[in-house]
Amino acid sequence: MAQPDPQPEPRPGPPPAPRPGALQPLLPADPSTIAGYRLLGRLGAGGMGVVYLGRTDTGELAAVKVTHADQADQADFRARFRREVEAARRVVSPWAVPVTGADPDAPEPWMATAFVPGPSLGEAVRAHGPLPERSVRILGGTVARALAAVHAAGIVHRDVKPGNILLAIDGPRLIDFGIARTTGEAGLTSADMVVGTPGFLAPEQAEARADAIGPPADVFALGCLLAFAATGRPPFGTGALDALLYRTVHDAPDLDGVPEGLLPLLTACLAKDPAARPGVAEIAARLTEDAPAGAADWLPAPVVTAIAERSAAMLALPDIDPTTSGTDPDAPANPGRRRFLLLGAGAAVLAAGGGAFALWNSGRDGTGDDGKPPAPKTRNTWAIGVLADLSGPAQEIGRAQERGARLAVERFNAQHKGKPFTLELKVSDDRGDTAGALAAARRLTSDPSVLAVLGPTSDDTGQVVLPAFEEAGIPLLTTSAGHNLLALRGDSGPQNTTVLRAIPNHVVAGTYLAWSTTLLPQIRRPGVLQERTDDQYAWQYTGGVRFGYKQAGIKPYFRVVPRRVTDYRTIIGKMIDDGIDAYIHCGVRSTAVLAARALNQLGFTGPRFTGQNVFGSQFLKEAGTAAEGWFVCAPVVDPVQRAADPKQKPADREAAQEFLDAYRKRYGTTPAYYTGESFDVVNLVTSWLAKSAAKGPLARKGLWQDLRKQKYTGAMGGYAFTEYGELSGVGTFVFGVQNGAYKFIGNAPPQPNQPTKPKKA
Repeated sequence: MAQPDPQPEPRPGPPPAPRPGALQPLLPADPSTIAGYRLLGRLGAGGMGVVYLGRTDTGELAAVKVTHADQADQADFRARFRREVEAARRVVSPWAVPVTGADPDAPEPWMATAFVPGPSLGEAVRAHGPLPERSVRILGGTVARALAAVHAAGIVHRDVKPGNILLAIDGPRLIDFGIARTTGEAGLTSADMVVGTPGFLAPEQAEARADAIGPPADVFALGCLLAFAATGRPPFGTGALDALLYRTVHDAPDLDGVPEGLLPLLTACLAKDPAARPGVAEIAARLTEDAPAGAADWLPAPVVTAIAERSAAMLALPDIDPTTSGTDPDAPANPGRRRFLLLGAGAAVLAAGGGAFALWNSGRDGTGDDGKPPAPKTRNTWAIGVLADLSGPAQEIGRAQERGARLAVERFNAQHKGKPFTLELKVSDDRGDTAGALAAARRLTSDPSVLAVLGPTSDDTGQVVLPAFEEAGIPLLTTSAGHNLLALRGDSGPQNTTVLRAIPNHVVAGTYLAWSTTLLPQIRRPGVLQERTDDQYAWQYTGGVRFGYKQAGIKPYFRVVPRRVTDYRTIIGKMIDDGIDAYIHCGVRSTAVLAARALNQLGFTGPRFTGQNVFGSQFLKEAGTAAEGWFVCAPVVDPVQRAADPKQKPADREAAQEFLDAYRKRYGTTPAYYTGESFDVVNLVTSWLAKSAAKGPLARKGLWQDLRKQKYTGAMGGYAFTEYGELSGVGTFVFGVQNGAYKFIGNAPPQPNQPTKPKKA
């Protein structure tokens, strides 16, 4: 058994992360202008395209949404984009952001809307907590007025959520008509497709009843939005998609913490029956606060400060270069943009204590002393990043990943001695915390020397940080995050071009676990327990187990257990009474410990299996003797066993032994699980970079596609990827717990084991 790792070596602190919502620099592949808009930076990006901050020659700022060309080539896309433009242009309201320009027929369709220098409601609540009742009232009244204009134009918005409400000093603004639809319009999407954002959509949307979706659906979403603003959480919780949709349709909303004065209205908005919900005019009337008229007091002070800081940053942007024919290069810069910002957000700027004016006069425009941009430099040092949980709940895995990556980078530099380049390792600790994971990721993605990143350690942080890597175009290679949607986006979403997963996703891993149990022919009625502490993992893993048993022709006994349940003796006792002959735990380590103890107390003698989220030294320590005899399926190999396995090819045994020797020399101990796989994945990247550097300059662009095509054999085995960035092959290994340690048994089978039928006499 591997010894626990000591604390990682001290290293220089990472550069400060950009604030959420901060303007990001343009990437080398970005255009400098779109139509009449000079692009100043990136406001955000995703699989569909990029939103830039643009500026006209008269100084007005705009959010310019540009769609990727590959999306524009898809069937029906331009029709949907054109519909979005037309819908937004038809809405006339001071509380809806107006369209200032668009071209749905351009090679990369684009649309520009007036820029609002404030955070979204989601950003504000996550950063500063729930809004006070008066703020919620003003928010609800003005968004209701915006929806009244939407409905008056014959449109249903269908995606009223915190991310689509921007907070300005003079009131909120409704944005994004990407899935809006004219009332009664036939859809371009399939009839059974759920459209909207789970957690902020109506029951009729959750059930994909397209004919029933009308203005009351926006009212239900507004109720969800106001509950979120008042409490800081969605009224139907979070978690797996199917669970969210089920709660939306069947469960009462969680309105604990909603101010008493708002409770009746929100309860009415969240009625399951669309006919029972109030109209938007009634909502605006019941929320009696007047709409803000330019004063900053409708929002809490920290939110006002955030708006002030963003306004100040916009004032500090460089002026437009005077390149128009007939202009005087020495004439004063056009003041239109600054006048626009000072008039639109003056109260917020003053609230910041004059900081905006200091920024205005700072002259920090990215030029040298002679007013010219600095000359590009030839880079001979590049970096591999590691985004890992080094100090949180999964630090045992995260530290192993960091050590494997460090050993690979040191190996590269020792072999190449600065030619064709030198590599650095840049590490960012996300602490396994979703609240700080995005900032941790941006410490890497904002560093131009970082070409690829190993990470993240966990599913939850992976989902949070993915947009940062998509935006920056940096490949993200994971050896432990198995959430299926990190790489598989569904038929309606863009194809993954960011993540390379060196392990099976949870659904596939669950399938291989089920097939592993078929190696024991006595198992005919396995009991599968899905416990919902980590709801998404359990749901996906159970789905894979269900599929695996279906392929094997076995009918299991299923049981679903809510989170926080501790009486596993009663639950498992009922499963035993119902005739299970094996126990399969689809859940987290803490509940596997409870299950192991209960099975021992009940005298159960059948096989017991579990998966990746349980594997590790903590399960052995916490379960003690109750862990004996368990089988655990994990996406890692025992390097000591591999180096000594006579079944392996001599070259493979030699590679594993070289890794063990190098690790022991560097760290003085045996490597922990996940170290070898991380070592291999970083070596895969560095070997390709060395080949590429001989052909031309290195760059992030196109690197994911190049790495995806690689077939690489490392210390722990072979790696190849599907067109979606998923691991090709089984990648699941079976361990048994024996004498308080994991004993490597072998590979999981690639198909169910079919018992041999006895021959007829």
